[in-house]
Amino acid sequence: MPIRAIKADITTLDVDAIVNAANERLAQGGGVCGAIFRAAGEKELAAACAPLAPCPTGEARITPGFRLKARHVIHAVGPVWHGGGQGEPELLAGAYRASLARLREVGGRSIAFPAISTGIYGYPLREATRIAVATVRDDLARHGDLDVTFACFDQHTLDTYNQELAAP
Repeated sequence: MPIRAIKADITTLDVDAIVNAANERLAQGGGVCGAIFRAAGEKELAAACAPLAPCPTGEARITPGFRLKARHVIHAVGPVWHGGGQGEPELLAGAYRASLARLREVGGRSIAFPAISTGIYGYPLREATRIAVATVRDDLARHGDLDVTFACFDQHTLDTYNQELAAP
């Protein structure tokens, strides 16, 4: 069950699915969400997302990848950080688990995640990374092997993921 972190533009990866850090409306946003919409084809992806919205925080929906190398886009809604006392850890873990479930539903074997909720949603990177890695490891132990990549936008994020992946 390969789990790795790489520094990469998630929109360029050739995997069964990439994960979009989505909003509940599944509408084009900024950051990684905006980049994914632009690379996939804004009109096509928006049209595919519209009937699937709203998507509650902690859940995920799946669409085709359109112009991406990835066959699918999984739109995972992570929580906005409010200090950690409003269920944020459970909601973030749910977004990762739901993404892996959507991948399995379409028979996928490889997936790339961004650092969900760590951009404009303000989730502290180290805490979000711990949750992401632990949730993926637990899911793979329970449900079987997948090829999982954490696509990190910058060196600091990559270093944080590599530190967490190296921990037992």
